[in-house]
Amino acid sequence: MKGWMRRKPVVAERQDERMVASLSWPHLIALGVGAIVGTGILTLIGVGADRAGPAVLISFAIAGAICACAALAYAELAAMLPAAGSAYSYSYMVLGEVIAWVVGWSLILEYSLVVSAVAVGWSGYASALLVGIGFPPALTQGPELGGVANLPAVFIIAVVAGLLMLGTRESARVNTALVVLKMVTLAAFVAVALPYFDTAHLEPFMPYGFGKSMGPDGIERGVMAAAAIIFFAFYGFDAISTAAEEVKRPERDLAIGIVGSMLICTLVYVLVAAAAVGALPFTRFADSPEPLALILRELGRPGVARVIAIAAVIALPTVILAFLYGQSRIFLVMARDGFLPAGLARLSGRGTPVRITVMTAVLVAVLAGVLPIGEIAALANAGTLIAFIAVGTCLVVMRFRAPEMHRPFRAPLGLWVGAATVAGCLYLFTSLPARTQLWCLFWNTAGLVLYALYGHRRSRLHGG
Repeated sequence: MKGWMRRKPVVAERQDERMVASLSWPHLIALGVGAIVGTGILTLIGVGADRAGPAVLISFAIAGAICACAALAYAELAAMLPAAGSAYSYSYMVLGEVIAWVVGWSLILEYSLVVSAVAVGWSGYASALLVGIGFPPALTQGPELGGVANLPAVFIIAVVAGLLMLGTRESARVNTALVVLKMVTLAAFVAVALPYFDTAHLEPFMPYGFGKSMGPDGIERGVMAAAAIIFFAFYGFDAISTAAEEVKRPERDLAIGIVGSMLICTLVYVLVAAAAVGALPFTRFADSPEPLALILRELGRPGVARVIAIAAVIALPTVILAFLYGQSRIFLVMARDGFLPAGLARLSGRGTPVRITVMTAVLVAVLAGVLPIGEIAALANAGTLIAFIAVGTCLVVMRFRAPEMHRPFRAPLGLWVGAATVAGCLYLFTSLPARTQLWCLFWNTAGLVLYALYGHRRSRLHGG
């Protein structure tokens, strides 16, 4: 088994670098569900219906199946290599430093955009209440939308960052309570909307075909075009693997958390999507920023719609918490590897990386405060797909390179799961809008230039 890895993981060398192991598998499932169930199902079901019609159900199934394969790959690698850093760490250990840099750079893109997009989405609901009591409208939007800064978005990021700095266990408890509220909210929607299910609303089932094609309005539609966007609604389970160093029994609990959260969310998504598409013709809620609430109002249930909207706003910060947590841990590992100043890897007395959390919060708060996120949520998908492709590749490589190595969790049909993850994510990537693909190429080209000029000389692997 000697020489099975390209490099051994950089672990905490001093007491002030060691995080406190305080999480168990229920906390991890709550973290995963909190990250997965959010703006995706609350808003993107409308976007998906606009792109695919009633066949958005197939889009959900395809995106869910690809993410399920990726989740199994993550579960095996996380149990084998329990290091904070997720796909970045696995790539560094198995595929080498350059690939790891690209993956880490892509994860920065993913997590930053997700946190910023959710914060701006939360601000959209909160701003309506704030303006009504005299809050200046110019302070609820960024400059490109005619305002000065989106202060509510900055505020919610600061609140979540403060919670994370209090301690992992404390933030996990709050996250669990909000996740329960979120699941009850979606269950209420299904219970109210499902009795209105009408098969006539499913015709024509696939009005825009299966593959991606450009419509006369300049929007790319089709089942796969919708799946490439809906993919945003499924990922988030990868945030669980960033908690490896804070888990009591990582060899068991990481796999349970990753696979368990995916199973729960897939079931919830199928039920919510079926209830939505069956209750109302898709053209009446397609591309709505609040499709679930709109459906309930159209069904004559405005009171339930209001309750669900309020509950969704209260619970939405769980997505910010999970992704802000994950990004801070990825930055932490990159600091240990020498790509960021080593001082950022130091922990507080509570065992949390306060410095790196503050740096991460400032970065995403700037994005949320001054930029209109809008369509570039698809760019977050591009970064995630690159990370998933790397994880699938690592699984296949490890099955060949170290077949005898102990695997606390062994993905069934491992080689096929790894290959399906790579192939499925590549297909989704080609189904993304062409402009998104170009922006992703630009981002990673800039990242490689930065690595050549800065990262390569500072990395511990090369004596930095």
